[in-house]
Amino acid sequence: MRKSDLSTKISNRLIQDILSGALASGQHISAQQVADRYGVSRTPVREALNTLEAKSVLTREENRGYFVTDEMPLEITQEMALSNREEANDYQIFANDWLTNQIPEEVTEQFLRDKYDWTKAKVGDLLIRAAREGWAERKEGYGWRLLPVAKTPEAFDEIYRFRLAIEPAALLEPSFSLNRKVLDEQRRNQENMLEMSINTAPGEALLHSGSQFHEEIIKLSGNPFFHVALQRVNRMRRLMEYRAEINRERLIEQCTEHLEILTLLERGEIADASYRMRQHLSGAMKRKSPLTWNWATDNSNRVDKSNDTA
Repeated sequence: MRKSDLSTKISNRLIQDILSGALASGQHISAQQVADRYGVSRTPVREALNTLEAKSVLTREENRGYFVTDEMPLEITQEMALSNREEANDYQIFANDWLTNQIPEEVTEQFLRDKYDWTKAKVGDLLIRAAREGWAERKEGYGWRLLPVAKTPEAFDEIYRFRLAIEPAALLEPSFSLNRKVLDEQRRNQENMLEMSINTAPGEALLHSGSQFHEEIIKLSGNPFFHVALQRVNRMRRLMEYRAEINRERLIEQCTEHLEILTLLERGEIADASYRMRQHLSGAMKRKSPLTWNWATDNSNRVDKSNDTA
């Protein structure tokens, strides 16, 4: 991939993170921070930061660096909304065909280009996104392998029961340690969502923000196996979450519950935070019970119509 291409992708991801509230207004942005965040080198990051400054998405202060602007330019918001809709439509088609067994487990880029009449660049972008979200991987030889995901309400039930077993327990690990920086960042993210993002951000960004909250909290356990396990099951349920209708009113309640858990942690009331986490996940599991699911159009998968970010 040419550096200019990578720089454009970094720019777009930064804009999406700003629009979703993951990066707050006035927040300091450094090249190293962005490089670490996206797993890239600093050279294309610096190019992306310069581009976003020229577009008034970021401001630059001498000897201090870049900061998120107080107000995103309207043309940027409109441009990203259109781009997100187009990419989301193609991604949803690809994901839905995998969920409904319309494409084989092993595919080539040429197969996808022929099937969907997509450009080479688009196929590459969608496969990279699928790999990033945990349901595709490049084969050692040639082509790609699509990985198992949660395709049924029964699988969702199993995932939530597993999360009920590990997330509250992780808070009670002997190695659990509060990290004020992590708590502050998650509080800022949740408050930003309540203030501006829930009604304007793309649904996928909202779901990502919810998953990120739980993954950052479980990391505080100091036991990496909890974190790896949660990342894995979050990826397995993500595709089905994307298919569901986003209940934005419910997301307000979810953010409020996240903030309650953060408040308990900030007070050092770890046992109470563990119990509140159990209540939070239990409520989400009940809403996603197979009894509440509706049949999808092909009658082979069911879609929950009351999605949330738990």
